[in-house]
Amino acid sequence: MTTLATTLYTRSFPRAASWLRELVLLLVGVLLLAGLAQVEIPLPFTPVPITGQTFGVLLIAAAYGSKRGAASMLAYIAAGASGLPFFSGGAGGLRVLTGATAGYLAGFVVGAYVVGLLCERGLERSVRTSLIPFVAGTVIIYACGVAWLSLLVGGFAKAVTLGLLPFLVGDAIKLAAAALALPAAWRLVHPDPAAPPGSPRGYKI
Repeated sequence: MTTLATTLYTRSFPRAASWLRELVLLLVGVLLLAGLAQVEIPLPFTPVPITGQTFGVLLIAAAYGSKRGAASMLAYIAAGASGLPFFSGGAGGLRVLTGATAGYLAGFVVGAYVVGLLCERGLERSVRTSLIPFVAGTVIIYACGVAWLSLLVGGFAKAVTLGLLPFLVGDAIKLAAAALALPAAWRLVHPDPAAPPGSPRGYKI
């Protein structure tokens, strides 16, 4: 099933070469995630800050699909690891890949692929099912993040306290926002709810 980003790009630039489309989407995904990473609220009791990254991962994966979403995450990590100030708080360099947030970065890749895969099946187009891929992606991101953090802080229970519990309320808000944003975006793209699903103007509510 066609993803939102591909639909919008093809409609806006119907004659653009496919390689150019892929490059533009990749760059937009990387820059969007890098920008949201700078929305940071440090917490004094944990090495993991509150950022806009997880929201960006969910949106990019849902709009791009599995392969483009995961590729965007890998490109983002590579750009940050090369020294560009793309990680949270303007950080960059290889040291971030061994720090407290490294597990979350790995989770971005896996989570984006799973979210994109579910959204390729159209789950993000309906308000009744749009929460499913975003919950799945968030669980994967935190599973990877907490697992890695537990190796650094001396135990799983402490990692949950430092790397999961402080973020539940904020991520619940992000999940709700993403679950509402994607169906709304599809309604703008295909505003005729009466059209059959899968038709050029179809949108299933």
